[in-house]
Amino acid sequence: MSGFHGEYEATVDTKGRFLLPGGLKKQLPEGETRFIISRGFEKCLTLYPLKSWELIISKISQLNDFDPKVRQFRRQFLGGATEVELDTAGRLLLPSSLKEFAALGKDIVLAAALDRFEIWDSSKYKQLFEDSSPEAFSDLAKEVMSGKNIG
Repeated sequence: MSGFHGEYEATVDTKGRFLLPGGLKKQLPEGETRFIISRGFEKCLTLYPLKSWELIISKISQLNDFDPKVRQFRRQFLGGATEVELDTAGRLLLPSSLKEFAALGKDIVLAAALDRFEIWDSSKYKQLFEDSSPEAFSDLAKEVMSGKNIG
């Protein structure tokens, strides 16, 4: 997999479901209908295709159980993670506890994050970019793309 790309708008219905955008669906492996939705590192959710989730779980399972930080990370990362499946209409159901965690309203954005998508409340997602200047983005790019952070 070369990594997902793009950002897609969707609308959450009164039952907490949203239609998986076509542009996102085209990037998924053939026949992928099962996902894991979990809490993101910021106030967003993460949507992992099951194959991506399995790779992450494989890495997490190799961490040292005797390290309290590992146990804390596992609790926070895995707690609330919920398997969801596309319904016949191509919709996914947002678990209410996770929807509440991310304070998702009616309008959401699904933003690519390499092996997963982040699910943001539309207004919060737009605010991320309004709060960042071109200079700050350039500085951030320089910092994270320098040789010391890659690999």
